[in-house]
Amino acid sequence: MDTGHQHIVILGAGTGGTLTANRLRSRLPEHRATITVVDQDDQHVYQPGLLFVPFGLADPLDIVKPRHRQLHRGINYLQQAVDRVETGDNTVHLADGSTLHYDVLIVATGAVLLPGETEGLTGPGWNERVFTFYDLDGATRLAEALESFEGGELVVNVVDLPIKCPVAPLEFCFLADWFFTERGRRDDVKITYVTPLDGAFTKPTASTRLSSMLADKGIELVTEFNTGTVHGDTDEGHPRIESWDERTVDFDLAVVIPLHGGAPFVGRSPGLGDDLDFVTVDQQTLQSSAAPNVFAIGDATSVPASKAGSVTHFEGEVLVDNVVAFLEGHELRALFDGHANCFIETGFDKAMLIDFNYDTEPLPGHFPGKIGAPLLAESKLNHLGKLMFQWFYWHVLLPGRDIPGLGSAMPTAGKESS
Repeated sequence: MDTGHQHIVILGAGTGGTLTANRLRSRLPEHRATITVVDQDDQHVYQPGLLFVPFGLADPLDIVKPRHRQLHRGINYLQQAVDRVETGDNTVHLADGSTLHYDVLIVATGAVLLPGETEGLTGPGWNERVFTFYDLDGATRLAEALESFEGGELVVNVVDLPIKCPVAPLEFCFLADWFFTERGRRDDVKITYVTPLDGAFTKPTASTRLSSMLADKGIELVTEFNTGTVHGDTDEGHPRIESWDERTVDFDLAVVIPLHGGAPFVGRSPGLGDDLDFVTVDQQTLQSSAAPNVFAIGDATSVPASKAGSVTHFEGEVLVDNVVAFLEGHELRALFDGHANCFIETGFDKAMLIDFNYDTEPLPGHFPGKIGAPLLAESKLNHLGKLMFQWFYWHVLLPGRDIPGLGSAMPTAGKESS
């Protein structure tokens, strides 16, 4: 490819888009490439923090920053919704009718919640006795509901996969166990985890361990439950979720993780995505099947890896190398192996760490160094690591143009009661 001045357009200014833009800017001087990042709003939410908001362990104001401030100097930011992409003529059509030409396009628009796809979910009872913590408004409202919940049946329900951070619903159960224990209400609250899987988690070793932990904490596990309808209206009897095979689970308070999909514009862009509007890419190079000058990263992709922030970070290294290789006419490197790792909050100041890729679980660990076994053991150190990652995220992974890096004072992490 011609190595003259290139126009790189990145759709999405979340973790993947910001990480990619900043790394590309450091690799490609401004005389070689113009980098433009497009997003429909200017609110960058630190999504792992949403788990902590309902339990009072994170302040909503601390997990949101302006998107444009996280981008390094020399990167253009355009706040505008995307209508569609025409890969045949290298054009992004924006919602206001304007267009952007690109030489390389990177889709980093993540996954979106589709609560309207589940019958009854957003009907009577929504944000009253039926909530989600997967967006900021829902997590904030749920905090109020949990604080006033004196007892009854608390149901945590995953409607379908894939979802962002597939371990987060389990973490919610463990933190709920801690939360109500600390308040002397645990004996009055029945916690049930309802999943479409045949076990607690997508990976077999972790699923076995997490299933036993649910049992040890008195949390009921309901498997192979494919939610069809949510009945949140008390005029129709006891609130309940109902599966397609007509099984039901009653609740007094439901925490539902809705169906996820890709950004709607992907579905309006010929050949770009799959049936769920996730961008189809080579799972090792992250190059789109729609066109060789299109790439995708993070939750926006169809790769068979967890839709989690750690995956995006590992993908970022491969993606940036491959975009630069493409611009220079070199062969792409098929190096992304599906690597993911995550701290799993288990309550009472403890967490586990799991590390895996497409083929192996658990891995011995190699981020941010050789972690070593046993990865599935609970520890206070893992809990501290989970809490401190928010500081690491804003100041090291995505240090904005005016945010100091490692030289800044590290704040003391919040801590659960022991």
